[in-house]
Amino acid sequence: MPREAIVAPTTACHAQRFDIYFEEGQARLTPAAREAVGLTSTLMQGCAIEHVQVIGLADASGSAGANQDLSQARAQAVVEALAATGWPTPTFEAMGDQGATTASGVSEPLRRRTEVIVTAAPR
Repeated sequence: MPREAIVAPTTACHAQRFDIYFEEGQARLTPAAREAVGLTSTLMQGCAIEHVQVIGLADASGSAGANQDLSQARAQAVVEALAATGWPTPTFEAMGDQGATTASGVSEPLRRRTEVIVTAAPR
């Protein structure tokens, strides 16, 4: 019996979560971020994209208001990049956060990112 008759092919058409990282104080996508967006788009080609939630995050350097604006701009940059790859724009939800510090009060570089949560299904 051929393998294809026994083993179902894997699919990326299910819930996915990935992060896009940014330089300090920036909302511009880095080359690595653009590559991650492109790879994700390719991976999910052929899937029915049902909903995409993009949450922009920032470290705590700067005021809460500035971090909120930066987080929102980061989320919007990722939404625009994903939409440019052909993902349906009505499915996007972008939001920001005010920033965070570690328990010791140190600014956290890993917060300089967006979290992207994708709900998808096979077509």
